[in-house]
Amino acid sequence: MNSEPPRIAGPVERPRRPKIPPPPGAWDSHFHIFGPADRFPYTPGRGYTPPDAPVEKLIALLDHLGFANGLIVQGNAHGYDNRVVLDALQRFPQRLRGVAITDTRIKPEILRDWHRLGMRGLRFHLFPQPHGYVRGVGLDVLEVFRKTMADLGWVAQFFCDYRMLAPSAAALRDISRDMTVIVDHLGMVPAQVGVADPNFQALLKLVGDGHAYVKLSAVYRCSEQYPDYADAKPLHEALVAANPERMIWGTDWPHPSISATAMPDDGHLLDLFHDWTPNERTRHRILVETPHRLFGK
Repeated sequence: MNSEPPRIAGPVERPRRPKIPPPPGAWDSHFHIFGPADRFPYTPGRGYTPPDAPVEKLIALLDHLGFANGLIVQGNAHGYDNRVVLDALQRFPQRLRGVAITDTRIKPEILRDWHRLGMRGLRFHLFPQPHGYVRGVGLDVLEVFRKTMADLGWVAQFFCDYRMLAPSAAALRDISRDMTVIVDHLGMVPAQVGVADPNFQALLKLVGDGHAYVKLSAVYRCSEQYPDYADAKPLHEALVAANPERMIWGTDWPHPSISATAMPDDGHLLDLFHDWTPNERTRHRILVETPHRLFGK
């Protein structure tokens, strides 16, 4: 029986250049790197098998789009083996920072070694049980690392089932007293449920009260209206209006588990961000000031 996880499509090879380049010092605050598999093997039990998307291709994309800096987020295909991220941080220390996924087989003091290389946080998963998500860790693991993360000034980043936002709001508020809380991908709220959804409203309150940051990334994961995702624009606008100082943006390159027929163009995603965020001062805050404060040190 073939247990090889499904192969997924790769990103657009030649994305367009954005109509408006990002400002100097801008950050792409969410992307992944994969492989090359002959050097950084994909983990058994992963949810998918990507084509190689090594750091060299990532750096070329940042240059093409006009980003000075970027935040690598450990990807599912590498499980808890963060060597691919650590290698990239060592090779491009002036441009890259990282967020890891790990379980408790590593000791909290190892985070201090990772910090010296450029790691700046850990990613956790909030899903209903049983959720079937492979290689994710939850709040129980966060508690093991909580003191060390707080001491290092790290972020706690959350990939959520949107239905967990309201039930988890009190826990996220509590965590935010010790460290920065970041929620990925507009909370993964489906555009069709709209801004009135109680889970989205819970996220808006966390943001408005200054207890959470949100990544205005992977809007295509909230919308099926490829390629312009117009139904997701109200989610974006509501989050920015709630607290523009708590927003950051990223491409989510190389867009894992998106079909080839709906694969977004990274230049177009940046164009949409500019279209949906018309205030230049706000864009500068989201692309430059806030990510530099969170990850640039």
